[in-house]
This record gives sequence, structure tokens and C-alpha cells, in this order.
Amino acid sequence: MDSRPIGVFDSGIGGLTVLQEIIEKLPGEDIIYFGDTARIPYGSRSKETVIKYTFQCIRFLLSKNIKAIVIACNTASALALEEAKKVFEIPMMGVIEPGAKAAAAKTKNGRIGVIGTIGTINSESYQKKIRRIQPSADVIGIPCPLFVPLVEEGWEDTDVALMTARKYLLELKEHHIDTLVMGCTHYPILRYTINKVMGEEVTLVNPAYETAKVVKDMLKEMNFLSDKYENGKYQFYVSDDPEKFIRIGGSFLKKEISSVRKINIEML
Repeated sequence: MDSRPIGVFDSGIGGLTVLQEIIEKLPGEDIIYFGDTARIPYGSRSKETVIKYTFQCIRFLLSKNIKAIVIACNTASALALEEAKKVFEIPMMGVIEPGAKAAAAKTKNGRIGVIGTIGTINSESYQKKIRRIQPSADVIGIPCPLFVPLVEEGWEDTDVALMTARKYLLELKEHHIDTLVMGCTHYPILRYTINKVMGEEVTLVNPAYETAKVVKDMLKEMNFLSDKYENGKYQFYVSDDPEKFIRIGGSFLKKEISSVRKINIEML
């Protein structure tokens, strides 16, 4: 058994959807979450910049004596995870591989859609991993950059969100996909709107949920699970003003966030 905390980081608030799923699966684990809110979004940054930011986030979490790292950011998972594994000797995972495996397993007609930030879609990380698992799959990636600000404004259940989703998802409907990967940590907040547009015949894949399952299996296999079964402790850090994080984060995490500390991530 290992009582050290799990480290989780994201470019901002969206990774709290991953954290929420990890808490559901592992309620006894202590977790330290870092949101790089001063430098969001990662999705429009160059690969070199995303790698630099990712390494700084990892160094911060390592300073907290963590036992594993979850990169709860699709862009960082796509562009920096493999580079990070070469440099840092700690169990580490991203959100893309669990989501890709789930999509390949769930599709019946082999037509899979992926939505995400511009950076995630252009990297083709989901597309490549899905095709590696199922070479015959027809995978269509569509960037949906306006989804993130809609969620952060709390507009996920509005007519504006519905019209935006219809505009973005029209091409996927025309391809008759039966499975859709929500390839951005913000997008599960929009799942009801997305489901309304795509219809019940399309299965939505939430990589946050899939990642939490893999985290639990990994820690169990390595004998790194905590000996507690509930009441884990959670610490939150950000790189910019905590107020927005506190205000919006509760809806992502489905519980109140009372204390958030600001750090200078550029120093790492």
C-alpha cells in the first residue's frame, strides 16, 4: 500500500472532469491537482511550448512527493506524454489511449468521430491510436474550439450551445458515425447537448471515465493503492487568480472547492 498522493494536471479547469472520475473510482486516494490557468489554452500552442509547459507542471507535482501522474489534458497527452516518459521516472498516463481503446471496443460499424481542440485534432493522436487498434476504422476528427468558452461561461445547456453543436457536428452526422469520442476534458459537461444533436444511436465516449479505470488498474498492479477506502484529501493549485477556478470548478467536480493556492509555474 502507498499513501502518497496522485498528481493530476491540466491546462486549466477541464481536467477536473478527470479528477471527478478518479475520485469516484478511488475515493480513498489523496490527490493534488494543478490547473495551469495562466497559460490556458494549450490547444493553440506549438508542440515545443506544450512540452515545456508539461515538464514544468510535472516538476511541480514531483515536488509534492506524488506516486503517479495523470496528464488530464488532451493536448498535453497528445503532444508531450511520450517525451515526458523519456525524462521522468514515475508512473504516468494521459487521457488519449484509454479513450481510443474504448472507442475501438464500442463501435459496431467502424465509423468513429473525435471532437477536441485544434491542437488535439491536428495531432491526430486519437485517430492514429484508434486505427492502430482497429486498422479498418473510419475515424473523422473535428475541432470544436468554441465548446471550451461555452462551458466556462456556464452556457452548456443553452440554445447557443445547441446551435454551436449542430454546426460543428453536422459533418459527423453525415458520416453516420456510431461512436463519438469527447476528446477534450471540457466536453463531458456538454454531453447532454452533444447527445441531443447526435441522437441516441451514437455512443459517447468519455476519456475521463476510461482514464480513471486505467489509473485504478495501474495502481493496483503496482501495489500503489492507498489503504484507505474513503475520505481522500484533495489539494488544488493554479497558476493564475483562483477565483474563476473556484467559481467554475465546483460544477466540474460536483462538489465545492473551498481552498486553492496560486503558484508561479514559470519558476520551474
